[in-house]
Amino acid sequence: MNTLLFPDIPRIYTAIAEWLACMVYISQLPLRLRGWRLVGISGGMLAVQCLFLELTGDAPLFLWIPCMIVAICLMLGLFCACCNLPVLDACYHCIRAFLLAEFAAALEWQLYFYTLFRLGWRSKVWELLCLAVIYGAVFGFILLLERHRKEAARHFKVTPRETASAVAIGLAAFLMSNLSYAYSNTPFSSGFVTDIFNTRTLVDLGGLAILYAYHLQRGELHMRYELESIQNVLQNQYAQYRQSRESIDVIDRKYHDLKHQIAALRAESDPERRAAWLDEMEEDIKTYEAQNKTGNAVLDTVLTSKSLYCQKHGITLTCVADGTRLGFMSVMDICTIFGNALDNAIECELRIPDKSKRLIHVTVAVQKSFLLLRFENYYEGTLKFEGGLPVTTKKEKAYHGFGIKSIRYTAEKYGGSVTVAAKDNWFEMKVLLPLPKEETPGTKTE
Repeated sequence: MNTLLFPDIPRIYTAIAEWLACMVYISQLPLRLRGWRLVGISGGMLAVQCLFLELTGDAPLFLWIPCMIVAICLMLGLFCACCNLPVLDACYHCIRAFLLAEFAAALEWQLYFYTLFRLGWRSKVWELLCLAVIYGAVFGFILLLERHRKEAARHFKVTPRETASAVAIGLAAFLMSNLSYAYSNTPFSSGFVTDIFNTRTLVDLGGLAILYAYHLQRGELHMRYELESIQNVLQNQYAQYRQSRESIDVIDRKYHDLKHQIAALRAESDPERRAAWLDEMEEDIKTYEAQNKTGNAVLDTVLTSKSLYCQKHGITLTCVADGTRLGFMSVMDICTIFGNALDNAIECELRIPDKSKRLIHVTVAVQKSFLLLRFENYYEGTLKFEGGLPVTTKKEKAYHGFGIKSIRYTAEKYGGSVTVAAKDNWFEMKVLLPLPKEETPGTKTE
């Protein structure tokens, strides 16, 4: 490229742009490092990036593409070192950062040329001042844009197809924006310096806009899929509740019939038949005893259904619950929280060989102006957490793990929150819901 009229972008400025672009997106992702470790690693990677680009500034043209690949790999290394992400996710966000860096570097240098450079203000002070202002504006705007997206607080795993699409968009924009820089004798390139910089800046801007639009669409599709999955979970829990209600009605009728069986038992003279009847009645009574009386009919049904299942599979389920405090919640929401929480706990207990260790405990209590729902169960092995929630142990991770997400979704409807913790082989999930004013202890109800 002809640099007599205007020198090319300083390599160190490109390195700074690449580092800043990485840090913009890293700040929005789940972090692996924090505090001084994050500062140290990211600062070290900035030094490495600057050193590499400076040392390869005079490399032959045929090494240009390999050097750019190495520079992108360094950016990818920064994502992998600082963020708790799978490699595919890191590649996806690395491409976004690379295209943003290309645009910021091209825009800053072009604006500097058309303002300060042409006016003769070519001192290093003016050059650095322009760099700080333009980079601050570009990266600050992108950072605000990322933070104000409605799904910004959520990170959705990237699929191989999504990563491939991002790479294709980034590669196309990069090649077209730098075509004139590498080859001037093509139908799509130019030999004029101003045209080269105009093309580079505008194509990078177009590629960045396309990739951002793709990222937004991807986020919306993932949110829609997650919401539909959560709705399916809600409907399934409600359907289980309806089935359990019918089963418990049958148990109630069976218990009512016991008095007639007792009368027949009194008239039976055969000791063996009397003993067989007594055994059968004892089993019926144990089944009925599995019913919970908490003061809330919906909660009673859910707990009874799960208790019967736990009895059948050697799981000890205990419950201390004041169901009268759940009056402000809908039937479906009660089914969702308790049904999913107990299903997850039961699934965990079934993997424990020793039945004496299959323990689940449920608590419903009031703490100040909040209703606390606590679910505890014993577990063996190790649990991994991501985004404050345990990672599903099932192979098809993309299609599972919606139980706890649906609990969190339901809790947020009431302005509540969900926290999980694991310590000393005990898993604990707390659902904290603010009580309505009329339910708050110490206030009068009409």
